[in-house]
Amino acid sequence: MTGLFPPPAMEEQERMVEAMLFASADPLTTRALAERMPDGCDPAEAVARLARRYEGRGVELRRAGEGWAFRTAPDLSGLFRDEVVETRRLSRAAVETLAIIAYHQPVTRTEIEEIRGVALSRGTLDQLFELGWIRFGRRRLTPGRPVTFMVTETFLDHFALASARDLPGLAELRAAGLLDNRVPLDRADAPDRAEEQSETEEEPEDRPATLDDLFGA
Repeated sequence: MTGLFPPPAMEEQERMVEAMLFASADPLTTRALAERMPDGCDPAEAVARLARRYEGRGVELRRAGEGWAFRTAPDLSGLFRDEVVETRRLSRAAVETLAIIAYHQPVTRTEIEEIRGVALSRGTLDQLFELGWIRFGRRRLTPGRPVTFMVTETFLDHFALASARDLPGLAELRAAGLLDNRVPLDRADAPDRAEEQSETEEEPEDRPATLDDLFGA
């Protein structure tokens, strides 16, 4: 059922979308925008027009997963370098685990361990959950119904990715030295061996890795 009055002009709809996106701390989906707009509005068209209008400006409208958010233009990120107090570093296990989830989602814990070739500690997953970069996916319809893991929109937004399809290529990551050759992210190359090492045994402290380096933020 449509409203008694015609929807606002598209220019006014753009203003509504612009205001909501500026005021929101998190990306908003077109569905969330539509819930706040008058009947008959077309938030998808308003977003598309708004994105074109902000192209090439200091602030751009970018997609983050299913949502949209205003973000600083990538070429201007250096202006804010002084505001960064410390780059958070994670263990190599956390970086590799996140990479496997991103490239193979939805993926189970067993599959992560098969690809890495070592047991996965609960602390590694807990750390990624605390960052808000992974979430639970649907349970597999296999014996035991294991849970799966997926990356979140927070992860995509942090690394300026519209979707997981925009992740850099594996060959590119390995060529840059940002991913160990010993970690076969392709399941066809996954080693079939017993879990011979503990998480701490294969994580020397002199091998830190940053996720910003890995995913190009």
